[in-house]
Amino acid sequence: MRQTVGPATFPKWKYYILIITLMIGFIYAIPNLFGEDPAVQISGLKGQTVNEETVRAINQSLEEAHLKPLSMTLEEDSVLVRFQDPESQLKAKEIISKSLDQNYSVALNLAPVTPSWLVAIGAKPMKLGLDLRGGVHFLMKVDLESVVARRMDGYTAEIPKSLREAKIHYKKVDRITPEKIEMVFATAEDLRQATAFLQKRFPELFVSASESSQLLKCDARFSPDALQAIRNETLDQTMSTLRNRVNELGVAEAIVQRQGLNRVVVELPGIQDTAYARDILGKTATLKFLMEDHEHSLKDMLNGQPVIGSKLFYDRYNRPVLLKTQPLLTGEAIVGASTSQDRDGQPGVSVRLGGDIALFSKTTRENIGRRMAVVYVEVNDNKTTESVISLATIQSALGNNFQITGLSYQEARDLALLLRAGALPAPLSIVEESIVGPSIGQDNIRMGIISVGVGLGLVLISMACYYSVFGLIANLALVANLILLVALMSIIGATLTLPGIAGIVLTLGMAVDANVLIFERIREELRLGLSPKASIHRGFQFAFATIIDSNLTTLIVGMILFAVGTGPVKGFAVTLCIGILTSLLTATTGTRAIVELLYGGRSMRRVRVGI
Repeated sequence: MRQTVGPATFPKWKYYILIITLMIGFIYAIPNLFGEDPAVQISGLKGQTVNEETVRAINQSLEEAHLKPLSMTLEEDSVLVRFQDPESQLKAKEIISKSLDQNYSVALNLAPVTPSWLVAIGAKPMKLGLDLRGGVHFLMKVDLESVVARRMDGYTAEIPKSLREAKIHYKKVDRITPEKIEMVFATAEDLRQATAFLQKRFPELFVSASESSQLLKCDARFSPDALQAIRNETLDQTMSTLRNRVNELGVAEAIVQRQGLNRVVVELPGIQDTAYARDILGKTATLKFLMEDHEHSLKDMLNGQPVIGSKLFYDRYNRPVLLKTQPLLTGEAIVGASTSQDRDGQPGVSVRLGGDIALFSKTTRENIGRRMAVVYVEVNDNKTTESVISLATIQSALGNNFQITGLSYQEARDLALLLRAGALPAPLSIVEESIVGPSIGQDNIRMGIISVGVGLGLVLISMACYYSVFGLIANLALVANLILLVALMSIIGATLTLPGIAGIVLTLGMAVDANVLIFERIREELRLGLSPKASIHRGFQFAFATIIDSNLTTLIVGMILFAVGTGPVKGFAVTLCIGILTSLLTATTGTRAIVELLYGGRSMRRVRVGI
C-alpha cells in the first residue's frame, strides 16, 4: 500500500493562510529597512504659531550658511527639515536657533523615510527607545516639604474648630514650624483634655504635652509612619500624573520611575520638542471658577483700596478684572477635558465635571446675565501664577458639561492635556537634564544590527551543516520568524530598545530549539525502524507537547516581566513574548508545511536528517 502524508495531514488551506501571513508580515516589516533621515523640528512655544513666514526665515538662514536640506515640510504646528547627514543636522540646528527668537523650540529628530504607499496602509517602522533613537532624560525633585506644610495648614485650621466643638478652651493655636503646631492652654485640665481628645480625633498626629510654671502647651506633628505615608502617596501620585502627561505627549515606552526619597526619573525616547516636554511635565496646573465682583468698584481697587473677599486679576489681554476669591468650583471636580470648537469654529476646551456640583449649578442659575471667570492656576519652578483665561457672561445654569472658549489652538490643546492628566500634588524642579543625540543612537542601532546578523548567521550555518536539508528548512522558518516578529512589533507600535534587540537574538535561538526537538525525534523514530513518512509524522506529533511546555513556561516569565518591569525590562519582555508566539507558528506549522511539501507527495525508502 502506498503511504501518503501530504494532502491528508496538511491541507491546502493551511498553505494559503501561511502564504498570506508571510506576505502581510513582509509588507509591514519592510518600512524598517528604509531608515531615517537626520532632521530638525521647529515648534512654537507659548502660543507662538509656525507658518509660511517661519519657513521662509528658516530657508533664508540655511541658504546664507550654504546648507541645503533634503526637504522642508510645514506640518500641523511645526516645520520638519530633513538633512543628508548628522553633521549638517547639527550645524542647521545651531543656525536655526540663532535666526529664530526664544519663542521657538528647535530640536533634533529622526524622520522616517517610509514610502507614502506604505504609510497609507499603516505600515510604519518600529519605534525606537531612548538608547537607539535618542531623546531626553529628566531627573526631577519633588517638593515633599510643601505637601507636608499644606497638610499642616489644614490641621491648623481644623484643630481650633474641633476644640471648640469639644468645648475645650484654649488660648492660642499656632504653627511654629512647617511640621509642628503649638497649642497653649490656661489650665492643666484643659491641657489634659485637649491632649487626649486630639490623640483620639487625629490618630495620624503625634501629640505631646509639656507643663511649666509659666506655660501649659502641647505640640502636634505628624507621626513618622504618617509622614512616610504622605511622602509615598505624593510620589506615587506624582509618577501617575507624569505617566498620564507622557501618554498625552504621545511618547511611547517612556520611563517614569522613582529614584531615592524624593526624586523621579523621566526618560522620553525620540521626543521632538524638549522645551515643550519640560514645560508640560513640570507644571502643576488646575482651574478655579470665580464670579465677577459687581458690588465693589474696580477703580477703587486699582487705586490701592483693598476689598475683603475679592482680588484683582488680569485677563489674557492684560485688562484688570475684580473677582471674588471664593471659588464656585476647583479643578478637582474635572473628570474629563478635550479640545473642541465653538459655534464660530474657534478652538476651545470641552470640560466634563463629576461629583457634587450643586453649588456651582445653583450659583450660575442665580447669576444669569453676570460674568464668571475661569482662572488658570499654574505652579512651575515653585512659582504660582494665576491668570484669567476666560471671562464670559452666564447664559444659563451650567451642569456637568460646558465649554471654555476664547483660547488659541495651542492654549486649548495644552489646557486640555493638563486637565486630563491631572494636577501634580507637589511642585517639581528639574535638577538634571541630559539629551541622547541621534548620532549615538545610530551607533547603537548599527551594533544591534551587527549582533542580530552575527547571531542569525551562526545559527543558519550550524543548522545547515548539522541537519542538511532539514536544517535548510529550519533556516527558512527562522527567517520567516524574524520577519513576522519585526512586522508584529511594527504593527502594535512596540518600542525597540537595546534589551529588545537582546530579546530578538534570544528568540532566534529558542525558535531553533523547537526545530532541534522535532528533528531529533524524527531521527529517534528512524532508528526504531519506522518508515521515513511515519517518522516525520510522529516527530512533529510527539515533539509538539514538549515544545508547547517549554515555550509556555518562558511565555509566563515574559508576561511577569512585562507586568512588573519598567522601561528596558518591559521592552525585553515585549520582544520575548512576541518572539515566542511567532516561533511557535514558524517552527512547528511553517516547518511542517515545507517538509510535507518536499516529502509528503512522494514515496521514500530512506531520508537523511542531519549528520
